[in-house]
Amino acid sequence: MKRIPSVCFIVLMGFAATGCKQKAPAAAEAMQGIPVQTAAVTLSPVAQSSDYVATIKSRRSATLQPQVDGRLTKIAAKSGDHVKAGQVLMSIDPQHQQAAVAATRATERQKKAVYDYNIKDFERQRKLFEAGVTSRTVFEQAEQTFENTKADYESAIELRKTAEEQLAYYTIRAPFAGVVGDIPVHIGDYVSSSTLLTTVDENKDLEAYIYIPTERSTQVKNGLDVELTDSTGKVLEKTKINFLSQQVDSTLQGILVKAPVHSSLEMLRNAQLIKARVIWNMTPMALVPTLAVTRLGGQTFVYVMQQQGGHYFAKQVPVVLGDTVGNAYSVSSGLKTGDKVIISGTQFLTNNMPVLPMGA
Repeated sequence: MKRIPSVCFIVLMGFAATGCKQKAPAAAEAMQGIPVQTAAVTLSPVAQSSDYVATIKSRRSATLQPQVDGRLTKIAAKSGDHVKAGQVLMSIDPQHQQAAVAATRATERQKKAVYDYNIKDFERQRKLFEAGVTSRTVFEQAEQTFENTKADYESAIELRKTAEEQLAYYTIRAPFAGVVGDIPVHIGDYVSSSTLLTTVDENKDLEAYIYIPTERSTQVKNGLDVELTDSTGKVLEKTKINFLSQQVDSTLQGILVKAPVHSSLEMLRNAQLIKARVIWNMTPMALVPTLAVTRLGGQTFVYVMQQQGGHYFAKQVPVVLGDTVGNAYSVSSGLKTGDKVIISGTQFLTNNMPVLPMGA
């Protein structure tokens, strides 16, 4: 049996040691990969929209001002009350007008008494004239007196009606069913035709008034979807444009569009300002969870898992974001269908860092 030279033994041991050292980095590399979850990129319809400020207006809204002067003696409603058509809201001291009505009624009764007498007198004179007892001159004088008293009586009737109509002005009533607005006056205040008493807004048939910039004039049209939202972005109602003005507002340099609002006045009120999102069209776009997006130096990125030589690593990819859709961002450029976006542990990742897909 031949002995192996010591030099050969040393060489073989060196090869063995070298082989062990070559396997260790690969194992260490595999151990360094961070477990991550991924989501494959697919295209979903995303609304292309613009946000504007809209004003809620009631189709029926009345500003109440007195038609007579006087002092307020009664306020029968308070702000926010739901009232019926014809319900009494306020009263103005009517004593002066009540006296005027009483005077016109008395005058009417007086004129009627004279008129009734002259009806009988005219009838007597007619019969006497026909019998040849009295002359035509006497008969014509009786006829003239009858016509004059008839005109006086009819005039008295109209004066009485006018006075009674004016008396009704001292009672302020709701013109239709609705909600009472602010009441800036108080009992005892002297009011005139220029005094604002309150407003009444009908609690239905609201509209959203939206001014669209003129540069969008070729895109705006009836039937476009509109989302009305509150200050937090919560959608209050979805509606559609049903009116498009043919003129440009010279002050705002915008085009007025209207959209019907069916929410009650408990949710939306007349003259309230809210946000309106006008949806121009739906475009297929990639969606990524908001947690998958990172920002660096004003640029937005996502990490896409890529495979090379049997190993996985995170590739930092710049993206251009669109609108948010729920808990996701729409992406207008930077991703393609099938890309596997890393959606967990992104705060620990760096570009080209080894990763391990969960479940692999």
